[in-house]
Amino acid sequence: MKPAWDKLGEAYKDSSSVVVADVDCTSDEGQAVCTDNDVSGYPTIKYFTAETGKKGEDYQGGRDFDDLDKFVKETLSKKCDVKTKENCDEKETAYIDKMTPQGASKWSAELTRLDGMKDSDMKDDKRKYLMQRIAILKGLTEGKTDL
Repeated sequence: MKPAWDKLGEAYKDSSSVVVADVDCTSDEGQAVCTDNDVSGYPTIKYFTAETGKKGEDYQGGRDFDDLDKFVKETLSKKCDVKTKENCDEKETAYIDKMTPQGASKWSAELTRLDGMKDSDMKDDKRKYLMQRIAILKGLTEGKTDL
């Protein structure tokens, strides 16, 4: 698996949205990282997005380069573009349509409210949608100064 992982790291070394890294859980420095992220078996592949929360999610797919690369392209490198709605699913598009006319002060208030919910105990699908809404609101507020 290590050669495929290294090849993936090389393929995304210049990416602004994807970081491929590894941690040695047997080293003093790595043990704390692995403990904090619930890594107990090796090798473990975890991925982190706005939707996964602080502990990330365990990757369950294939371990060769093609499978890893496909996962990165399909799951990690796509982001919903608030302005064009490119790569947005139906729920994201509906939320953008609902929030856009409300203006920057409403976006800010809703962002504060949703941010306060991030550490709440909730099912994965609810957390994913919460994080999608936070990302949309952040996208809407970029460049706005009348917050």
